[in-house]
Amino acid sequence: MKFIQAFIVKVVSPLLLLAAFTASAGGGYGYKKDIVDIAASNQDFSTLVAAVKAAGLVDTLKSDGPFTVFAPTNEAFSKLPAGTVENLLKPENKDKLTAILTYHVVPGKIYAKQVVKIDSAKSVQGGKIDISAANGMVKVDNANVIKTDIKASNGVIHVIDTVIIPSDKATMAKH
Repeated sequence: MKFIQAFIVKVVSPLLLLAAFTASAGGGYGYKKDIVDIAASNQDFSTLVAAVKAAGLVDTLKSDGPFTVFAPTNEAFSKLPAGTVENLLKPENKDKLTAILTYHVVPGKIYAKQVVKIDSAKSVQGGKIDISAANGMVKVDNANVIKTDIKASNGVIHVIDTVIIPSDKATMAKH
């Protein structure tokens, strides 16, 4: 009996703890963190998280989804012309900010293995995101995908190195 108790304490308990940690870390239906929680827990996405909050999209991106998010890093936002981010975060520019952010979101879960098989995707904003794969690299519009398949409870995140901007002037005008 003591052997069984010792076995459970020394072998089974750590395995259960590891399984619980893995399930809560994000990825697939067993993951507890949603897209917003994952982004908020990573310093590289602090600008994106601030923008999502300013646009009032937190509840949407915490909903069931599923969503595919092409998430620009802080460095990606820093490539925009000086003052752009600060201007977009102003309440009077909420519609423009919302249009840009929802352009980074595609309904459904699209994993890296699927992305390389398609040439475009329709964003939540309504615009078409061009997708290309060559030489082991994937581009969405003019952005390079630098990390793929970060799994969340309500979708998947692909990290990009440039903020993508909707090119459809008519769509931008109505936002």
